[in-house]
Amino acid sequence: MQLTDQQIQNVVKKVVDEMNQKMQGRSSGTWLQEGSQAIKGHNPKEVGIGIGPAFGKKIHHTINGLNVMDVLKEIMAGIEEEGMIPKVVRVLRTSDVCFMGNDTAKLMGSGIAIGLQSKGTAVIHQKDLYPLTNLELFPQAPLLTLELYRIIGKNAAKYAKGERVIPIATQNDPMVRPKYQVKAALMHTVETELVRDRAEPIEVYVIES
Repeated sequence: MQLTDQQIQNVVKKVVDEMNQKMQGRSSGTWLQEGSQAIKGHNPKEVGIGIGPAFGKKIHHTINGLNVMDVLKEIMAGIEEEGMIPKVVRVLRTSDVCFMGNDTAKLMGSGIAIGLQSKGTAVIHQKDLYPLTNLELFPQAPLLTLELYRIIGKNAAKYAKGERVIPIATQNDPMVRPKYQVKAALMHTVETELVRDRAEPIEVYVIES
């Protein structure tokens, strides 16, 4: 059976509504405040986190149900534990995690950043690498835990400090792709709908209440 464009849009809307309903009644005490266009920093202690267009807006949980704010806080904590400074920007021109990471890395004084899609896929990137290459890639978002996100933050900070880094062992489950394929495609569609062609990244501040 071939779905029409309208049917696909209806399915996407239903998925988004279900994800948003999960957030009702829960207050994390944290939210995102957007600032002006992100400018290149010069502090070598800066480690970037480039979040997707839908992160915390239309998508509030990763593909395996983690609160996106919890994920962001764990990554930031990992960076801070290594004595570095996390800096969050929202990348608007793309929904591709590698381009998000590379765009953000180019804005950081350290030249290192983490790209983070709303569905949870993450990458550690360096400003001088080609976008589709990377330092570390974590493609199977359904297998990522809050503990692993913190370690991702720590590793990114270690790259920024020029330390020897032990790459995180890539987890692989052959059943993940068929189980989550439809949901991943729908979440990517939601993210891509908010992409703005040629838009510059903007600063984002994590506000604690």
